[in-house]
Amino acid sequence: MTEKKKRRAGRAPKQRTLTELFRRNQRKKRNEFKPDPTTSTWLKTQKLTRLQRLRLVKWVLYALIVVVCLVLQDVILGQIRLFGATTDLAVGAILLITVIEGTDVGSLFVLIASALYWFSGSAPTPLCIALLTFFGVGATMFRQMYWHRSRGTLTLCACLALTLYELGLFGVGLFYGLTYWGRLPSFLLTSVYTSLVMIPLYSLVNKTGLIGGNTWKE
Repeated sequence: MTEKKKRRAGRAPKQRTLTELFRRNQRKKRNEFKPDPTTSTWLKTQKLTRLQRLRLVKWVLYALIVVVCLVLQDVILGQIRLFGATTDLAVGAILLITVIEGTDVGSLFVLIASALYWFSGSAPTPLCIALLTFFGVGATMFRQMYWHRSRGTLTLCACLALTLYELGLFGVGLFYGLTYWGRLPSFLLTSVYTSLVMIPLYSLVNKTGLIGGNTWKE
């Protein structure tokens, strides 16, 4: 027993090099340090410029204008009838915005807005999506090709698109047997009443469209 103890005591301690000590120290630090998980939110990653914020505000206001017109039509104006006809205010607002924004942006807007108009339950037929898009884009293209941009030409083209839309609704109803020829004057009166409301509505839509600068190209 004493000889074994002497042998153990006589053994020299194991020498460690500097590289081994350095590696050991690095492993120790890795085990001790655990960084917090990186979390990125949508608000932190998305940075909007001032111009982008203004244009976002513009489209939010556009949406509010259409919604308010839709509510006014369903709650108040829809209950008022003169000679069997009433206004179609939401359609008028959609067509005004389409003509003011031009074909580049207005074509996409009228397609989305007409689809939402149908899903709101106020549209008479799903074909209103095709009618609004076709006549809205057509009137906008006609204005850009032949007339200079002004208050009169923009309002006139929007009213023209509205009249063609009402006649298109009448044609669809006549084809499916939902209406008769005697109802034609009421559709025309609806376009006249709505056109009269679109004249003062133009000022609000046009001022909203100027937020963030002009996006149309002519």
